[in-house]
Amino acid sequence: MSKVSFSRAGLEALTADQPWSRFAALDRGLCGVGSVADLEAARRASVESPLVATLLEALRAWPGPAIASHRSAEQAFHKLAFAVELGLRRGDEGADVIAEAVMSRVSEEGPFALPSTVSVSHGGSGEETRGWALCDAPVILRALVRMGYGDDPRVARAIDFLVPLARENGYPCAVSSTLGAWRGPGKKSDPCPYATLVMLELLLELPARREEPEARAAAECLLRLWERSRDEHPYIFYMGDDFRKPKAPLIWYDLVHVLEALSKAPWIGGDARLGSMLDALAAKAGPGGLFTPESAYQAWKAYDFGQKKVPSGYLSAVALGILSRCGRLAGS
Repeated sequence: MSKVSFSRAGLEALTADQPWSRFAALDRGLCGVGSVADLEAARRASVESPLVATLLEALRAWPGPAIASHRSAEQAFHKLAFAVELGLRRGDEGADVIAEAVMSRVSEEGPFALPSTVSVSHGGSGEETRGWALCDAPVILRALVRMGYGDDPRVARAIDFLVPLARENGYPCAVSSTLGAWRGPGKKSDPCPYATLVMLELLLELPARREEPEARAAAECLLRLWERSRDEHPYIFYMGDDFRKPKAPLIWYDLVHVLEALSKAPWIGGDARLGSMLDALAAKAGPGGLFTPESAYQAWKAYDFGQKKVPSGYLSAVALGILSRCGRLAGS
């Protein structure tokens, strides 16, 4: 079991002028044991930072343009999740208005709808319509729960609809009735790795559901896909070289994102497949345990997690948080 030599002083220096990275590090216990007041002050500084201000400005136009690609960092639902990751909570300036805009677009089934266009050749009408997919609905719901809206009956109804979609092998590619017969490029019986990942994240956010069979099946799906990564690529999701490149924020299907979820599952423990994934992440650490992005979203090129030349404070906080959670850090 490989451990990463971690320099707390190095991480503190790297995040000193980045309120969002500082909050991410403190929230993960990487910068010593601070008080509740210290953590709240860091959260407030993050929420008031230019980075979160940029996210909030975009979210005021919710839901934004029709979805062209779920993996695009420009999608509003990814920006919502990122803002919440950086500390946005219920009651913060602008948060309630954004949350109400999201929850006002309830689909017939319950999950919150986004504008989408599915061509006739792919089973849709070719016209813009409102709908949800299992690669966006769980992301939105988890963000709302983390913000503090988990007690809203609209959120509860949407969760109650999505959870039973689980199958023994994970979660499928599923969409709202308004999107017709569309589904991704794979066998209908296959699990969708990304839908499974984001549903696992949602389930782990819910204390009453985090150890339920649906969560266990989702985690097992991801572990099995890692174990069989050379042979199984459902819905053309690979766990190859690109998958293993450290990247932030956690938007799509990659090693850091999958480990962020699996490392929070309380029952996995010493699973050898998880250990193998952690070894792959640990091997990417540089001096002082800091991480340099090996892949980057162009939408975030103005920030240190949007380039591939120098260590990133935010990516380092996320990756080190995973390793810390799993007992893979050494040093001070």
